[in-house]
Amino acid sequence: MGIMDIKTFRTPLTEERQKEYEDFLNSSGLRNEGDSDIIAWTKDDDGRLIAVGSLAGHTLKQFAVAPEAEGSGIMAQMMTRLIEEAYAAGRSRLFLCTKPKNVPMISSLGFYTLAETDDAVLMENKKNGLYKFLTSIWDDSEQYAAEHGIDFENAVCGAVVCNCDPFTLGHRHLIEYASKNCDYLYVFAVSEKGSMFEPQDRLEMIKAGTADIEDCRVYESKRYLVSRATFPAYFIRDEEHADEVKSEIDIKLFAERIAPVLRIKKRFVGKEPFSAVTDAYNKRMKELLPEYGIELTEIPRLEAGTPADAVSASRVREILKSGDLESIKSLVPESTYEIIKRTHCKED
Repeated sequence: MGIMDIKTFRTPLTEERQKEYEDFLNSSGLRNEGDSDIIAWTKDDDGRLIAVGSLAGHTLKQFAVAPEAEGSGIMAQMMTRLIEEAYAAGRSRLFLCTKPKNVPMISSLGFYTLAETDDAVLMENKKNGLYKFLTSIWDDSEQYAAEHGIDFENAVCGAVVCNCDPFTLGHRHLIEYASKNCDYLYVFAVSEKGSMFEPQDRLEMIKAGTADIEDCRVYESKRYLVSRATFPAYFIRDEEHADEVKSEIDIKLFAERIAPVLRIKKRFVGKEPFSAVTDAYNKRMKELLPEYGIELTEIPRLEAGTPADAVSASRVREILKSGDLESIKSLVPESTYEIIKRTHCKED
């Protein structure tokens, strides 16, 4: 087919384009995950869509090609165009999650496998991206251990991965418990944008809220841990199965690539009575992590009264939406409260 005319659009699309785009995805057996900020497509001479793709932050996703255009090279052209768009927007580190059959073609465009299951393969465009991420953490941890008299060679290392949108006393409770049950604790702050707070604000909250906890260091996840944006599963129609695939990819990446390098033998999570997706994720970790010699510990949530009053970030967000800043004081550390005042409250 040669070079195709690929058009790109910023979201939101017009109503007409949105319908055309979603109809094409549906006819291709794909789901629109609804978070893309750039949509690309190309049409045939009769004005019919024959290929689409999109970019959501640092993630390439939702690629589909009509049967009559398969083998034409349009998929590679579409990906190249979206990579150019990403670079122009200052996004040089890119991820994608795809079906195993697409790996050879995507590898030819400079992407490398991070983790794989029978259903999906997670890839990124930096050959040594994960290595550099882990090396920087290892070097920092080793230096910290030396300065604080920790026998790092023989230490039992644990990990907590938290979104903290925002950081609450519940998160503090989890991290305190974890730190007391291992010799050295890695706390990974999820790096994608939260529903209310920016990544840099959440990272600051976690660091400030745990500064007095010994043998504990806080690091950004850099999208390598628990990132729904990084692990799209638009190519799996059944949403429940898609969530299972995301969980398994994340767990495999942690257990096979991250934990061995950082010598993590324990992972700590809070019990999840409200979110069925998170609860299922915790259960899957409990099933899979022991196969890699990693122990999973679930910690009951910190309660502020009855079980219905469990301290949670979602509860804090709801209170903040109502404008009642004073009521969150009993749910968050003072450091979090001060950061929230600074970032979400304007002076009269």
